[in-house]
Amino acid sequence: MSKLLINDNPLMVIPSLAVRIGMNEAVVLQQIHYWLQLSSHEKEGKKWVYNSYKEWQAQFPFWSESTIKRVINSLEKQGYLLSANFNQSKMDKTKWYTINYEMLGETESQIDPSTDQNEPLSESTCSIDEGELTKAIPEITTETSSEKIIPYADIIDYLNQKINASYKSTTKKTKEYIEARWKEGFRINDFKKVIDQKSDEWLFDPHWCKYLRPETLFGPKFESYLNQKGGKQKWREEDFDLHD
Repeated sequence: MSKLLINDNPLMVIPSLAVRIGMNEAVVLQQIHYWLQLSSHEKEGKKWVYNSYKEWQAQFPFWSESTIKRVINSLEKQGYLLSANFNQSKMDKTKWYTINYEMLGETESQIDPSTDQNEPLSESTCSIDEGELTKAIPEITTETSSEKIIPYADIIDYLNQKINASYKSTTKKTKEYIEARWKEGFRINDFKKVIDQKSDEWLFDPHWCKYLRPETLFGPKFESYLNQKGGKQKWREEDFDLHD
């Protein structure tokens, strides 16, 4: 039996919905609906899920990030998907999503259900109840960020370019520092800002340049560095509590 044919539970959509709003849009809307049923994030009387476009792409690996962005924008423009920002950090631009079930109900009343009955599926094919996805790709959010979506390599590559170094993104300790900050809600632009600010301040200082390293930049003082205002801030060695 071919490995390219499905014996497992696939992503499925209602054909008449796909005709009405687009195939890709129907797939994404079904996936978001699935996670909304499991979500514990309730805001303004609605349940929400949240992901960046890159994180959504990890759920739909058969699409490019730009395709997912285009599909989500289409759903927003059509009015089926509502978005907001409930992140604690103002710099975190990860969008939150919920479905406009009222509009979906109006669409449902306009669709002839007989259009989904032209070619009945055989009994051996995985079936779903209306609105239910039996098995979905695991949700990836800022609370469940994994090595697959934390951009360790992008962050370390940026650091290496800025300071002409050769740190490795696969080093266990380096990954632990980045992951700790990521779980606190900081994102790649925050890491780049800290790298920019501290490299501008320390790179040509013969004493402080040695602290341009992951364990210092991405350590407990990360947020302090991120929010450092103009001018060079004076630090004492004991402030770092690190060993060379």
